[in-house]
Amino acid sequence: MVDASLRPRAEDEIVTNPPQAGNGAAAIVAEDLVKSFGTVEALKGVSFEVPVGTVLGLLGPNGAGKTTAVRILTTLIRPDRGRALVLGRDVTRTRRRCARRSGLRVSTPRSTRTSPRARTCASSAGSPRSRARPCRRASTSCSNSSTSSTRATGCSGTSPAAMRRRLDLAAALVHQPPVLFLDEPTTGLDPTGRTELWKVIEGLVGAGTTVLLTTQYLEEADQLADRIVVIDHGTVIEEGTSAELKARMGATVIEVGFQDPGSVAAAAEKLARIGAVATDGKLLRVNVTSGAAAMLETVRILDAAQLTPTSMMLREPTLDDVFLALTGHAAEEKPAEPDGTPPPSRRAARSNA
Repeated sequence: MVDASLRPRAEDEIVTNPPQAGNGAAAIVAEDLVKSFGTVEALKGVSFEVPVGTVLGLLGPNGAGKTTAVRILTTLIRPDRGRALVLGRDVTRTRRRCARRSGLRVSTPRSTRTSPRARTCASSAGSPRSRARPCRRASTSCSNSSTSSTRATGCSGTSPAAMRRRLDLAAALVHQPPVLFLDEPTTGLDPTGRTELWKVIEGLVGAGTTVLLTTQYLEEADQLADRIVVIDHGTVIEEGTSAELKARMGATVIEVGFQDPGSVAAAAEKLARIGAVATDGKLLRVNVTSGAAAMLETVRILDAAQLTPTSMMLREPTLDDVFLALTGHAAEEKPAEPDGTPPPSRRAARSNA
């Protein structure tokens, strides 16, 4: 059930008292969202809530429905059914006003455009163009020292894609919004830039910002998210904290590497009797509860089958293991195409508003 204080407001009403952290209120509510693009069912009844001042990691394989959910919550498209509330306002009823007054900001690798970028990033966030100047200044905070004094249109030492990512992130962060939507925000950034952005996000959340994060970097979700929702084929298949999801995997993981996928398939068949098996290319993972004893049994089974591994280790489960077990394959560390539909143009986004 949705708290009565979060029910949709009249379209001409300004949210003067948004939900506050610490009172159990949700800043973002997705309630039974359904969306289809032709014959493709992108969302089949997705529901989740994000409490004020927390980070929700929305995970799933390419085409799972993550981007569609974000686009609905950020007023770019309308759901076929269901409700989307942000700061107590129904975004399907008050789209333009919600985008401009509720502090919605979106950072997505699929929304980047070539330079000039400053006016685009301000207007795409629902802000007047007069606020583009702070966006231009903020881009230097997302750039490394070798590019901070160089024009954004021609930064040396930084790829155009990475620079566009920094500018896009600057557009999302410059206004310190109460609600922040980040769709694969660190795609294209180097490890140092990714770590620096994590610190920025943690600081914003500490000051009360609510964040909805989609990412293909599971380490990023592990580091930032208070709770995680995993969706696949347009439905929620699991949710909980990172620790809770890992605990459901079993006590330990045996990871075995082979030279070829054929050996992986043969080993998977043999090892299925000692635990749940998942494969990823030339790697095989077995979730077990007996730890060292299961490791010895694995060695015996592989030796009897004349299967020689290239590597073998016993370790604690990670979020990658959770993702692989739930979806059947590993997360991909590259931007996916939007769920069932091409990226919206700025003109389409304005017409939808």
